Amino acid sequence: MKPRDAAGWPARGHGAPPRALSGQRALARAAAAAEPSPTPPTTARLAALALGAYPSRMAAAEKPARNLRAEFTNLPNILTMGRVAIVPLVLYFIDNYSPTRSFIATLLYIAASVTDFFDGYLARKRGQVSVLGKFLDPLADKLIVMAALVFLVAAGRAPAWLAVALEARELAVTGLRGIATQEGLVIAASYGGKSKTALQLVGILFLLVHFKYPLLGFPQHVVDYHVVGLYTLYLSLVMSVFSAAEYVKLFVQAVTRQSSKVAA
Repeated sequence: MKPRDAAGWPARGHGAPPRALSGQRALARAAAAAEPSPTPPTTARLAALALGAYPSRMAAAEKPARNLRAEFTNLPNILTMGRVAIVPLVLYFIDNYSPTRSFIATLLYIAASVTDFFDGYLARKRGQVSVLGKFLDPLADKLIVMAALVFLVAAGRAPAWLAVALEARELAVTGLRGIATQEGLVIAASYGGKSKTALQLVGILFLLVHFKYPLLGFPQHVVDYHVVGLYTLYLSLVMSVFSAAEYVKLFVQAVTRQSSKVAA
């Protein structure tokens, strides 16, 4: 007689298990084979880590490195640096007693203002917008305005309080934009700010001319460019105050929107 186990089935090695048990084992094996492996192969795991776990590193690796030398030598930035180089020449030719020197200073100032338009236009058209250009362009704009105002005050062509008020406004708005950038806020240039800049450029241009000249096409009428330039700067000061208030308003609105998003 064949030995049997506690359940009454033939002991192991002395007979086949019942068919029902064999079916259960077959189903268990099939289910185990169908389950995915808990650990993927090593190569697949490394690929998953590279693609999923470190997306920022992958993006950084794909982003091309900036070529600082190429930024220095592209045409828009050369024009911007040329505008900075023109500033000392403009200041050198300011002269209260020589119409010729004042006229040369005016021509140089016009050339600098023209490059201010073309460097931005060419950078966008040629796809050469660069970090260096974003730094140099506003620096050159403020440098030529502030330097010209200081020298015009020294030459007695503009009152000191006017130059201080205009430059204080520039520093205040620049600081406000810096804070906004740190907080991830964007404050677009306002219409008042653009009008202020245009009036400042025209006012400084007339003050550089300084002397009286017949009106073009009307020789019987004489224009005192010093007086015209001075009143144009007064008007630019009014626009400066309004545009500064506009920037503060835009800053407060941007902060409020950001706070509402965070609270939500």
